[in-house]
Amino acid sequence: MATLLIVDDDNLVRDTLHELLSESHECHTADRAEQALAYLDIETYDAVLTDISMPGLSGRELLKYIQAKHPTTPVIVISGMPEGADGKELIDLGAFAYFTKPFQLDEIEDAVARAIARHQELAGANQNTDNNVNPAETEPSVSDPDTTN
Repeated sequence: MATLLIVDDDNLVRDTLHELLSESHECHTADRAEQALAYLDIETYDAVLTDISMPGLSGRELLKYIQAKHPTTPVIVISGMPEGADGKELIDLGAFAYFTKPFQLDEIEDAVARAIARHQELAGANQNTDNNVNPAETEPSVSDPDTTN
């Protein structure tokens, strides 16, 4: 089961997303970016959904933090502002997807499914990279015929 973090200062949006996604995913919620940062320090998430405009740290700052500290975690950005240059800028900053309020629930579900698949793909690739060791960089083992001479 994938684990999601939903960050929005609007109770209705946060609760709606939690209700929509919690049937098939483990969901944690935060009402501000600072609370989300605390969660991110102790938990790995398959995807994060965040509002942009919140009191304190913005969703943009949260996106930058996640890109730096958790680069395989896709971030889906939700904004109450009309789509425009902001959406393109956020995608350029590394957002996985961008939605404006009001949004269609089925589009959010689809984006979350794609984000989870992407996270699993990236996490698997990183794990494979970590497990691939160059034999020239390892010490010979005792059973290696070249070491018995």
